[in-house]
Amino acid sequence: MKRLVTPGLLLVLILSVVVTVPQEQAHGQSAGLVSSVLAKMQRNHETLKTLRARIKMQKYDAHLRENEEYVGFVLYKPGVGKNASFRLEWSSPAHEILGVDKGQYTLYRPKLGQVLKGSTGAKGPGHDSEILNMLSMSSTDLQNRFQPFQDVREESVDGVSATHLKLIPIKATSFSYAEVWVDSTGMPIKTKMVERNGDATTVTLSNLDKKRLSQGDFAVPYPANAKVIKG
Repeated sequence: MKRLVTPGLLLVLILSVVVTVPQEQAHGQSAGLVSSVLAKMQRNHETLKTLRARIKMQKYDAHLRENEEYVGFVLYKPGVGKNASFRLEWSSPAHEILGVDKGQYTLYRPKLGQVLKGSTGAKGPGHDSEILNMLSMSSTDLQNRFQPFQDVREESVDGVSATHLKLIPIKATSFSYAEVWVDSTGMPIKTKMVERNGDATTVTLSNLDKKRLSQGDFAVPYPANAKVIKG
């Protein structure tokens, strides 16, 4: 299976920490659970300043019927539009660091001694431009893009109580649907995205730490002799 840190997982990550769903999406849902979860997600979105968490990503290849797992940590700082900052560092199966800041990405691959740099508005590593569009979506955009929540139920994610929600795009996209698990504070701690070809990406966040981070924490360190390739 191809191993690559792609900006494609950023949609999963965005859904995991910053998605703001308007209260109007609860229309037609009989259970008060939906309204409660929406309110908690809104408060979490409004109060979250920075986040550090352990991240586990599982990628399923439907054609090969194979799974691959990535483990590392992520730093996140919200911003307006493309001003959000990320630092995603994998420790397994290989060491790679992806940073996104002010609409620019830096991807360092120590094993290759290579650094890729470019704009998130263009097709970055993995060419998942459809996914990257989510970086600048407002709550109104989300309302226009997704149907009301489906398959609402209470579940446990690694021992943490969470509410499961299913999001289905209104218009055709590169993915069929996404699932989100939201904890009691309104923090989505797990997200699964299923593409039209059956491939799936599942991201789980744990050991959440919301202590304030500095802007320097999001810089991607790499040696002076690394080969820099601009996209």
